[in-house]
Amino acid sequence: MKIYIGYQFATADRALFDSVKLPGDQWFFSQDLPESERLKAFSQAEVAFGNIPPEWIEKSEKLLWLQLSSTGFNAYLDLEWKNLTHIQVSNLRDFYGQPVAETALAGIMAFYRSINTLSQLQNQSKWVGLALRPEMDLLFKKRVVLLGAGAIGEIIQRMLAAFSCDVTVVRKSTSPTLVDLETLLPEADIIIAALPENEETTGVFDRKKIALMKKEVLFVNVGRGSVIDEEELIKALESEKIKGAVLDVTQEEPLPENHPLWSLPNAILTQHTGGGYREEKSDIVRVFIKNLKRYRSGGNPENQVDFSKGY
Repeated sequence: MKIYIGYQFATADRALFDSVKLPGDQWFFSQDLPESERLKAFSQAEVAFGNIPPEWIEKSEKLLWLQLSSTGFNAYLDLEWKNLTHIQVSNLRDFYGQPVAETALAGIMAFYRSINTLSQLQNQSKWVGLALRPEMDLLFKKRVVLLGAGAIGEIIQRMLAAFSCDVTVVRKSTSPTLVDLETLLPEADIIIAALPENEETTGVFDRKKIALMKKEVLFVNVGRGSVIDEEELIKALESEKIKGAVLDVTQEEPLPENHPLWSLPNAILTQHTGGGYREEKSDIVRVFIKNLKRYRSGGNPENQVDFSKGY
């Protein structure tokens, strides 16, 4: 079997690949190859791992299975998959649920317990202490509207249960759905968006929806930046029409140096680090190895993408 590894793994993880090599295999590691030789190597592969350039896949005559090294697959949506039905594609769906959920909770707690403000005061060697206490809040029993019932949403729900929060989950097909948002938003203390990017979710939070949010609301986005009208969000933050925002994602990444979100004191930017953790790269390799074993034995890799449905 010829296998192309387009994922940039850590040197220490090479042993993980060695553990599943079989006699007769031919492995191509992109990070060991000059850039000019990578396409040629990929073109020989039956199996590939990594976010391969879409145009390579369309031209491949031998590829049968691609394991993406991401949850997102928007870069591949425009390929003519009706002509590529022989290729199985799997992604990292559910992989980032725990770290992203923890980032969402950390951002919420940073606001409510003034950790962000206290950190800035520490950098200034400035003691405020008692005067800050009346500005602090509790997560306890807050009303939360959570958009997204996938792995991230499920874990966030479990975390918020420990704080006795009243959580309303907005789902795709069972009530309440996105069409019910206008009735839900005015009562929410916290709004958490953990949505993928597609036609249905793009621009969900437009000017009208943002205007429905109450002044005390905290908006958290750990899904995709396209879910909200960013200009309207910035206006709401600047005018303090909403309490604040925790944004792991933005419409443009990296965020330009002169972008207004940098200077807003009521915005916490986690710079799309929500899925990160110490063993992230190694665990992604382990997902591929687990799926490779299934593939070798004639089974289907887990978390296959159905491009006709968009997920």
